[in-house]
Amino acid sequence: MEGILSPLVRTEVARPLTGGGSATANGATEQGWNNFQYRFTADDFARVRGFIYRNAGISLAPGKMDMVYSRLARRLRARGVESFAQYLDLVESGDPQEVEAFINALTTNMTSFFREPHHFRLLSERLRQQRDRKQVTIWSCASSTGEEPYSIAMTALDALPAGVGVSILATDIDTNVLGRGDEGVYPVDQLPKIPEPYRKRFFLKGEGNNDGFIRVKEELRRVVTFKRLNLLDEQWPMRGKFDFIFCRNVMIYFDRPTQLAVLERISRVLHPDGLLFVGHSESLHHAQELFRVCGNTTYALRS
Repeated sequence: MEGILSPLVRTEVARPLTGGGSATANGATEQGWNNFQYRFTADDFARVRGFIYRNAGISLAPGKMDMVYSRLARRLRARGVESFAQYLDLVESGDPQEVEAFINALTTNMTSFFREPHHFRLLSERLRQQRDRKQVTIWSCASSTGEEPYSIAMTALDALPAGVGVSILATDIDTNVLGRGDEGVYPVDQLPKIPEPYRKRFFLKGEGNNDGFIRVKEELRRVVTFKRLNLLDEQWPMRGKFDFIFCRNVMIYFDRPTQLAVLERISRVLHPDGLLFVGHSESLHHAQELFRVCGNTTYALRS
């Protein structure tokens, strides 16, 4: 692991410097928010909600005003503006760099290796039934910092014989986390979440300046490709169909119409015999015309 860079750590932006505004059902009173470092009104919050919904499909709850202030205050400092109104003028002007930074700031990235392990057990079982295949393609729709696609890759390489090719597309709307995933460097305290046989086969342990970190081996990295993708983009760049799609803990951020629109597009890129995995708190009952249940938070196309 010589020469690796320490991974960037995504943290919440520090709380406002001063405060004390009383919370309301819609976030906080305007009088209270005016006591913070930056002026942030209910109209500003409405603009934030509208922009993130139109551009990322994320439906922010009315009570998220405090979270929005916390996460976007850093961008105001970086751009040297004095109020949220000025900052939102900049974002709404279409500045590509700032639009990307805005979306990155409001995107939640919670992930870990082998999260919801029942999905990986089922994936392994299905892959072992397909050992005569020449190629298996898998899509991780919200790859975050890479723990999910690398968990998929470990499962696939363990279940399939050497002659079967594995291709995993890992996408996310947040460019910050994609870079960390591509780097493949994680704190060593992530090791207990990884099955013992996989630790030795797929990871290097850092020494010296890299002590306290682990790095994904090349065998694993070469089967995973990280790309930015907004699920609301008019065109998805992938060609062909996927055997397995992981779209976990994504739908919870969308309203019902956006969920259905995204699920309909996913149905078009899933192989007829493929599986769709969703998060433990998600259900596709409202998309029964597209998918049928075939396991714990696991779905197949309705024929």
